[in-house]
Amino acid sequence: MASEGASGRVVVAVDANGADLGPAEVAAGAALAAAQGVRSIVFGPADKLREADLPAGDLVEIVDAPVSIAKVPDPVAAARSTNDASIVLAAKAVAEGRADALVSGGSTGAALAAGLLNIRRAQGIYRPALAIPLPVPGGRPPVTLLDVGANAEVRPEHLVQFAFMGAALATAVLGLERPRVALLSNGTEAIKGTPLVQEAYKLLEERAAASPLVDFVGNTEGNVIMDGVADVVVADGFTGNVALKLIEGVSSATLRSIREAALGSSRGKLGGLLLRGDLAALRAEIDPEAQGGAYLLGLRKLGVVPHGRFTRAGFSQAILLAARGVRNDVVGSTLTALDDAGALKSRPPLASAPSTTVQEPS
Repeated sequence: MASEGASGRVVVAVDANGADLGPAEVAAGAALAAAQGVRSIVFGPADKLREADLPAGDLVEIVDAPVSIAKVPDPVAAARSTNDASIVLAAKAVAEGRADALVSGGSTGAALAAGLLNIRRAQGIYRPALAIPLPVPGGRPPVTLLDVGANAEVRPEHLVQFAFMGAALATAVLGLERPRVALLSNGTEAIKGTPLVQEAYKLLEERAAASPLVDFVGNTEGNVIMDGVADVVVADGFTGNVALKLIEGVSSATLRSIREAALGSSRGKLGGLLLRGDLAALRAEIDPEAQGGAYLLGLRKLGVVPHGRFTRAGFSQAILLAARGVRNDVVGSTLTALDDAGALKSRPPLASAPSTTVQEPS
């Protein structure tokens, strides 16, 4: 099984267990990605995976891996002890160079644990983080939100590094020069927020002042995340996960209400017909499936974590997102930018640091 370095073709390892619509839906997503030239190695129950309409040839390789740890209460222990779990085998394929990136259709906790144990954390990174570019209607650049679920408990220096990681990602992927970075808080003043946010504010203000990578613009509140006041918004994984789900929920509810209003009367139906094209374009702009999922940053290879409830279209986009990330060298570009900015850790975390905890973002 040749990877990018040997064949010139990106190979994505995909864990199909744990997806809400079943492994066959994930395999169908891999088939859609194959139509655009991206090769996948799909790990899951072979009998279920082959229910999908898979292409001929080697663009979608099936590896029989029926064991799932997507729903276990302790994903770290399970990832250590269950060597034949699909997510563990997928992560090992990336670690061993048989694949270039990891996509997990199941539990974020299991994906993070398997990634840390096998692909391993990149040198100088305190904690991996999940970063998602949120689409902003109207053609404006996306807002990158992180962490959206990898670390429920963090220290101030972790938030500072997340800020630099998010800025590096926005620069590498979105082409933004010196992105504006803000901390998510309950007020814009420096004295607002929890003690964690207040301490991170001081550290980030100091570090950003000497960095060409980050333009720190202070705190921002949840109601203006999508208003363009910052290009990168930073939070711990618990807060970021809640913010992400709230944004997605409000977007879905708004579109649903518009659709119901358009169908509720003859006048509404006429207006709906007139606005059909614009509404379809808006829906496409803010559809989470069209974005592909969140980048798992901080490992030695790239990971992408889509929502478990995605359809084949969303899983296809997740695989394509991972392939583009490999081609654009997101991992290398991010680490180089962090190194240039002096944002990589130079010492081990304190012994009293809370252990990494994971929060499911889907």
